[in-house]
Amino acid sequence: MNLSLPYLSLLIAIPTFGAVFVGLLRNSNEDQVRKIGVFFSLITAVLAILMAVNYDQSANNVMQFVETYTWIPALGTSFALGVDGISLTLILLAAILVPVVLIAGWKESEGQRGSVRQYVVLTLVTEAMMVGVFAATDVFLFYVFFEAILIPMYILIGRFGGARASYAAVKFLLYSIVGGLLMLVSLIGLWVISKEQFGAGTFDWFALQDLQIDGPTQNWLFLGFFIAFAIKAPLFPFHTWLPDAAGEATPGSATLLVGVLDKIGTFGMIRYLLPLFPLAVDYFRPVIIVMCLVGIIYGALLAIGQSDIKRLIAYTSVSHFGFIALGIFAYTSQGLSGASLYMINHGFSTAALFLIAGFMISRRGSRYIEDFGGVAKVAPLLAGTFLLAGLSSLALPGMSSFVSEFLVLTGTFTRYPVPAIIATIGIVLAALYILLMIQRTMTGEPSDEVRSTVGELTTREKFAITPVIAIILVLGFFPQIVLNVVNPTIERVMILVGATDPLPTQGDNK
Repeated sequence: MNLSLPYLSLLIAIPTFGAVFVGLLRNSNEDQVRKIGVFFSLITAVLAILMAVNYDQSANNVMQFVETYTWIPALGTSFALGVDGISLTLILLAAILVPVVLIAGWKESEGQRGSVRQYVVLTLVTEAMMVGVFAATDVFLFYVFFEAILIPMYILIGRFGGARASYAAVKFLLYSIVGGLLMLVSLIGLWVISKEQFGAGTFDWFALQDLQIDGPTQNWLFLGFFIAFAIKAPLFPFHTWLPDAAGEATPGSATLLVGVLDKIGTFGMIRYLLPLFPLAVDYFRPVIIVMCLVGIIYGALLAIGQSDIKRLIAYTSVSHFGFIALGIFAYTSQGLSGASLYMINHGFSTAALFLIAGFMISRRGSRYIEDFGGVAKVAPLLAGTFLLAGLSSLALPGMSSFVSEFLVLTGTFTRYPVPAIIATIGIVLAALYILLMIQRTMTGEPSDEVRSTVGELTTREKFAITPVIAIILVLGFFPQIVLNVVNPTIERVMILVGATDPLPTQGDNK
């Protein structure tokens, strides 16, 4: 077991170096640029898998592959990296999806305001930032990655998106900047308190957990972090930027945005909100659970009414993030395990939906559901993969999302039965918006336009989508692959915040 290799630094450095290398290339055609981008992303994916293989699930240490380098001593901050079970799985999610996105979207950057070179560079930079934000164990370093990742994604949306891309990109940026500024205020507050109690200010995640902060102060600091994470996730009512951004972004950029970047919000809730502000979590938990329930139902209802495929998928994610946050704030081990697994499953299911929708849109030249119909007759393999992705999104048993959604609901029910029952309405609505979309796009008699434009999956497209579909099916039957990794982290979080699972009632023991 090679634990001395600086995996995390390399996972940040390789895509960064790839971006610089591609940016400095001259006299290379577009296909060569794409191949180089895929090459660097595949190296990153292989290294991430190697790190996962070397991760010790039985180890008692909170973080593994820890690296600490001096950065800004005057601020008490360092370039500190490390992973636990949850951050490891999210880094794997990012590392796997980036080469998939580059291969699947081989032609999607053509004819846009930006060049293929810019598209590849920005995608690789985004990958490096995603690894950094999940690996940071210094809260200030986390904030730097949290904010820096906005820039490449803003450009990817604005320069390579649809007709309203500029509007969507600015809206995405403004929402995120507001959240980031609120987090910065809370960060400063934490630093001041740490200086008062320790004699020197620090942003070290481990040290900050030992701070003694009174309830009212925790409430204010909590709000700064929570609003930033709720915007990023996004939770209702901070979600309005997502349908615009995902709808206007290219399918590949939308995959990274919704499939990976939005997980920063829910990841931050587990990593920072629960251990640093336990009193505030107890205080605000009822309000947050209501927000989750509204998001689950509201997102699903709006998804049903969409005529744009990409906006429909975006609204389904508003509903899904409601489930994830519900599992987090249910404060049970089952709920937290389900939420952690849900983040991974949602990432792959959403990736499959966006990428296959992208294949359809590139053929038909339209994002609107009414312009399809009968696709199954002219492209049965494309229709079949879209069906599998949709069934995973609605959490059909045997698909990856089923176990995570089941754990969230059972974990919530043990502490909050009424919210859990209300949340199940979202499952019924999910069946409606997914099955109606599939019925309207895949079944029926194809029009002449569909027959002449919509063709079967190409070899490149099959190569890109096959690993995503395979992961969806494997995790559907073997969710323990992820649960065995995240559950020790969940147990430590529960102990850290002093939470215990509700005891069975006397009636349950009979």
